[in-house]
Amino acid sequence: MLEKQKFAFIGAGNMAEALLAGLLQSDVVKPSNIFATDVSQARLDTLKDAYQIQVGTDNTEAVRWATIIIMAVKPQVLPQVLQQVKAGLTSTQLVISIAAGIPLSAIIDELSESASVIRAMPNTPCLVQQGATALAAGTTVTQDHMNMAVAIFEASGKVVVVEEKLMDAVTGLSGSGPAYVYVMIEALADGGVRMGLPRHIAHTLATQTVLGTAHVVVESGEHPGQLKDRVTSPGGTTIAGLHELENGGVRAALMNAVAAATKRSQELGTSKKA
Repeated sequence: MLEKQKFAFIGAGNMAEALLAGLLQSDVVKPSNIFATDVSQARLDTLKDAYQIQVGTDNTEAVRWATIIIMAVKPQVLPQVLQQVKAGLTSTQLVISIAAGIPLSAIIDELSESASVIRAMPNTPCLVQQGATALAAGTTVTQDHMNMAVAIFEASGKVVVVEEKLMDAVTGLSGSGPAYVYVMIEALADGGVRMGLPRHIAHTLATQTVLGTAHVVVESGEHPGQLKDRVTSPGGTTIAGLHELENGGVRAALMNAVAAATKRSQELGTSKKA
């Protein structure tokens, strides 16, 4: 499906690197089929040396060469970059945008009503091929287009397909979620230090505990509540700790964090439509 495609990454930042690295590690896409552009020649030189891909600074040239265009520039410069992309775009190409908060309608307005555009919301664990990405399709996107987009992002983690109206909630949960988990890991390690553990040991134990627990949820397919009950003995240490978490409102705080981030994403999206 992807082996015959040619990819243009417009913007060569960390997320673009994560995605192209995932494609290359899948052994389906060859370096010669990836073209990255950026305003920084030093950044392009770094990617060329690391991955042996094609690089350049001419966005229009890259788009004319490619079959799939991945817009990986910052949201504030996306409109002007889309004008460069438009000059080389044909109706047969697929455009995927990872610019946070920019709705499909704004992208299509800049390009063409006939443009096939998919909006993607990946998160930073894509940097280690453990990401979570949500995709929302424009009206002219075909099933083949969506299958290719899913395959692209599956090379860097898990993928879900949602209606675009849910993308703000995706931003609040998985987009911002890594920051919540980092705070949890830091707090667990601080708790260990408070109880006498050396910092480096507490950090290792906290990090591996979160990583291993997530693996158990994924591999078992069971509800987290059921898994929690299995390690919670009557009158034991775990229930004592859980009681303190409930007293501290941790569950409600995490839910409120997702809600607050979702609301902020909605506000930002509204401002970008205006």
